Amino acid sequence: MNGNETVIAAQRQHRYTLRVYYEDTDAGGIVYHANYLRFAERARTEALRDLGIPHATLVERYKLMFVVRRIKVDYLRPATLDESLVVLTEPLAVGAASATLRQTVIGAADALGPRAVLEVGLAAMRLDDQRPGRLPAAWRETLKAMLAAGDG
Repeated sequence: MNGNETVIAAQRQHRYTLRVYYEDTDAGGIVYHANYLRFAERARTEALRDLGIPHATLVERYKLMFVVRRIKVDYLRPATLDESLVVLTEPLAVGAASATLRQTVIGAADALGPRAVLEVGLAAMRLDDQRPGRLPAAWRETLKAMLAAGDG
């Protein structure tokens, strides 16, 4: 734990900033659609780490991992080469063995609306038998605290 977990959990959203590189774009200089999935994956990993509940600990200590069960993506506006983007990650629902997150990709310097919005269904899976596993209390409670922060 790095001391920021309580502050971050008290907020509804986690912010992850990234830059669009040439490798992220298609021939027209626009972010290739599949790369939004990579951006979202990085943002989810950093959100868990910043919340003090890193994925690596989930794997090592509890022999569980989050797997993407479903994902819905709405592409709203293109992002382009060398742009700075922000991925906002927030919980929509937290269950005993699952969580649903919304991840919104926005331009860091503009107010023209989101570039893409992803709704990601995650399930906790046991490593030994690939069956659903109950989330440890720290993961569940931290995600629920973020969820509750949006209700206040």
